[in-house]
Amino acid sequence: MGRAARTIRRAVVTGGAGFLGSHLCEHLLAHDVEVVCLDNFLTGSPQNVVHLVEHPGFRLVRCDVTDFVHVPGPVDLVLHFASPASPLDYLRMPIETLKVGSLGTLHTLGLAQEKGARYVLASTSEVYGDPLVHPQHEEYWGNVNPVGPRGVYDEAKRFSEAMTTAYRTAKGTDTGIVRIFNTYGPRMRPDDGRAIPAFVGQALSGRPLTVAGDGSQTRSICYVDDTVRGILAMAFSAEAGPVNIGNPDELSMLRLAEWVVELTGSDSGIEFIDLPVDDPKVRRPDTTRAEQLLGWRPEVPSAEGLRRTVAWFAEQREAAAVRAG
Repeated sequence: MGRAARTIRRAVVTGGAGFLGSHLCEHLLAHDVEVVCLDNFLTGSPQNVVHLVEHPGFRLVRCDVTDFVHVPGPVDLVLHFASPASPLDYLRMPIETLKVGSLGTLHTLGLAQEKGARYVLASTSEVYGDPLVHPQHEEYWGNVNPVGPRGVYDEAKRFSEAMTTAYRTAKGTDTGIVRIFNTYGPRMRPDDGRAIPAFVGQALSGRPLTVAGDGSQTRSICYVDDTVRGILAMAFSAEAGPVNIGNPDELSMLRLAEWVVELTGSDSGIEFIDLPVDDPKVRRPDTTRAEQLLGWRPEVPSAEGLRRTVAWFAEQREAAAVRAG
C-alpha cells in the first residue's frame, strides 16, 4: 500500500458509504486498520457497507461534515471523500456540493490537525476543467468556468485543494491531495448519471445507449481497485501532491458505448443527445508523478474491469427482479 511514512491504526473516511468510500473502508479493514465511516447518505447508501457492519474494526456514523466533525479517541488518518461526484447529483445539489468542499474540508482538516493525523483530500480531474493541455499533468492550472453549471463541483474541489495546502503551509498539517480521474466498478449507483452505469443499465434493459454530442469526447477510465490502491499508496506516504490517480487508457464515449453493447450481448442501438454545457472534450491523466513518487500504476485492463462491472450490474438486476417476485 505504498511506502509507509507512519503507522496507521485508525482511519476516518468521510463519504465512506459512497461508491469509492466503501471500497476504501473495505481495503483499510483488510489491512488491519480500524475504520470510522462518516456519511450523511445524501448520495451514499448504508447498503454499500452493510457487509462491513459486523466487522469489529468498523464503525458507521451518520454525520454531516458541513455541520461538525467529532471523533473520540485517536485518529491516524483522515480521508475526505464526502461529496456528490456525478453531474446529476451536483447539478441537483449545488449548494450542498459547495458546502462539503468548503466547510466539510475545513472541519475535516481541523480534525486531522487536532489528532495529529495524516490527511488525504479526494480532489478530481475536474479541477482541470475543459483542458487546453493534453494529457493533464499536475502543474496544469486548468480551464474552469466558475459560473457554469459544473462550477459548483469544479470550484468546490479547487477551493478544497487551496484549503488543504493552506493547512499544510500555515499549520504544518500532514496533508496529501489526490486528483482522481473517472473511476468505475461495483457499487456505482445505476441512476447516478455517469456514462458507465448509464450505458450498462440501458444495454441490459435493451434501451438505446444515449451518447452525448457526436461521442468523440474522451475519458480515461480506471477500475476501482486500482484507484483505491493509488489513494492508499498516497495515504501511507509522506507526499503532499497533488498526484493524479487514473488510467491513461483514453477512449471516446462512442467507443465506450459500443464496448458495453458488446460485453452485455445487447441488441441496443446508439442514440445521440445534446452535449452538456462545459462538458470536457478530452480527459487523460499524466501518471508520471504517481509512478515516480508512489510506485503506483493501474493494473486492471479496461476490458477486464468493464467485464467485472457489467457482471455486477447484471447480478444486481437479477436480485432486484427476484425480490420483486
